[in-house]
Amino acid sequence: MSCFNKKSIEDIDIDGNRVLVRCDFNVPFDDNGNIANTKRIDESLKTIKYLISHNAKVILCSHLGRPKGTFDMKFSLKPVAKYLSSVLNQEVKMCEDVIGKSAKSICASLKCGEVALLENVRFHKEETDNDPNFSKELASLADIFVNDAFGTAHRAHASTVGVASYIPAVCGYLIQKELSFMGKALSNPKRPFVAILGGAKVSDKIAIIDNLLEKVDALIIGGGMSYTFLNALGYSVGKSICETDKVSFAQEMMAKAKEQDVKLSIPVDTKVGQEFSQDTEFKLVDADKIPDGWMGLDIGPKSCELFSSVIKSAGTIVWNGPMGVSEWPNFANGTFSIAKSIAESNAISIVGGGDSAAAVEKLGFSNKITHVSTGGGASLELLEGKELPGIAVLNDK
Repeated sequence: MSCFNKKSIEDIDIDGNRVLVRCDFNVPFDDNGNIANTKRIDESLKTIKYLISHNAKVILCSHLGRPKGTFDMKFSLKPVAKYLSSVLNQEVKMCEDVIGKSAKSICASLKCGEVALLENVRFHKEETDNDPNFSKELASLADIFVNDAFGTAHRAHASTVGVASYIPAVCGYLIQKELSFMGKALSNPKRPFVAILGGAKVSDKIAIIDNLLEKVDALIIGGGMSYTFLNALGYSVGKSICETDKVSFAQEMMAKAKEQDVKLSIPVDTKVGQEFSQDTEFKLVDADKIPDGWMGLDIGPKSCELFSSVIKSAGTIVWNGPMGVSEWPNFANGTFSIAKSIAESNAISIVGGGDSAAAVEKLGFSNKITHVSTGGGASLELLEGKELPGIAVLNDK
């Protein structure tokens, strides 16, 4: 895949140049307006510090929330500038706008090693429209463009794609890391290659299942989507989430797995509840014996054991999506059990997607996972075999 062989900041001369860096500073805030989790900002520090130490004039930009194209100051990046100033031990100059007077004068007067932060790019609706004039104005602030926002690389916006038409474009360390892990896993994995897919709907993962069946040695399916597969085997699934219009697709995929000699595993038991609520009455049943009026909300212990034995033998693991309603303690065991099995395996492990990544972090397993992806939607599209717009536009090596 050509999208895995892109120039990075180390392949270009940045000394003395103005460098526009697209970061992902879309962080959560608490009720007092303080940043609740700085992980996304911290992920970009390696790239920023490299640029500072190589005498670049650094101009950072990002979106935050959904201000819908208006200057809505509750989505201002000012708290991010304050946090960055403290961790970089130098002032990060905050621009009052994106391509206006403040941005132009601050960016023009930057000295080597200094850092500025533009205001939220989504204060302009031209950002999400990928408007060429807006892209050109944004690019005119700099000499070089660095994309380091993997979480938005699947969006064709002005600050991820448009600016690359006007100035040389390379990736930062975060995107480089994502591409090297994902790229290697998908094009040249250490075998056996095991993919684990969860989440509510088969429809969200159709293209991924189809694409992965041509690459993996084993595919594990859990979460809400597994009930569509159980239904495809002719089992009644009670009130469980089941996409009846995707049952024939599930049957095709099971046939395709057989054809490709891929070991396809689905739950053999499940924890069912009376209703969709965290404190509902629940019990364990075999997957082919879900009673009418009950719904599956997690995989059971026999499934955990079955999946764990597949994980143990893996050389490479890609995991995306929870095994049950993992935000509810009564139905989190399946997801946590998978996270633990992956952490204890000797495989190269890549975890992508919000709920799976959250489970790994909550259990303190992050340091035992080879790579926890920062982009939910972007990593899903890579798994589908799609080229991401924000990466396609970067200069090839």
